[in-house]
This record gives sequence, C-alpha cells and structure tokens, in this order.
Amino acid sequence: MADRVTETTITFKHPFTLVSVGDPQPAGTYRVMTDEEEVLGLSFLAFRRVATMLHMPAISVSSGTSQVVRIDPDELAAALEADARA
Repeated sequence: MADRVTETTITFKHPFTLVSVGDPQPAGTYRVMTDEEEVLGLSFLAFRRVATMLHMPAISVSSGTSQVVRIDPDELAAALEADARA
C-alpha cells in the first residue's frame, strides 16, 4: 500500500478559529499537510485522506515554539470561505 503526503499553504486575511485549535489564530499564511493512503482493489489509482494537519504559528511568525494540530478539512474549508467573505 502506498501512502503520500501533500503540503499546501493557505492564507487567512483575518483572525480565525477552528474547534481543534482552540484559541483564535492571527491572520497569515499557514502550512497544511494532508496524509493519504492508497485505496486498494480498484482498477485505477485512488487515494483517501486519512489526516489533515495545520502547522502553527503562521509562516511569517518567528516563534521559538511550533505545533502541528490535526484538523477537520471541512471545517478548514468553511473557515477559509468565511474569511473570503469578510
């Protein structure tokens, strides 16, 4: 079974909150890592998401501490949509 990890960046123009993060986070660009595993038994290559993680703080913040939090990708998408509308 093959696994893959993809890394993307997302940018919030306004402070945001996610249930799994807790405290409001400042606007900025954040790294998001998505772990996927291959779906076996198909006649074509397919992957299913098994985890989505948000790296904090934002890339532009120079802090001595950092953390990676597992997040709900649907909640993240909703937060990004709300940020775009604000």
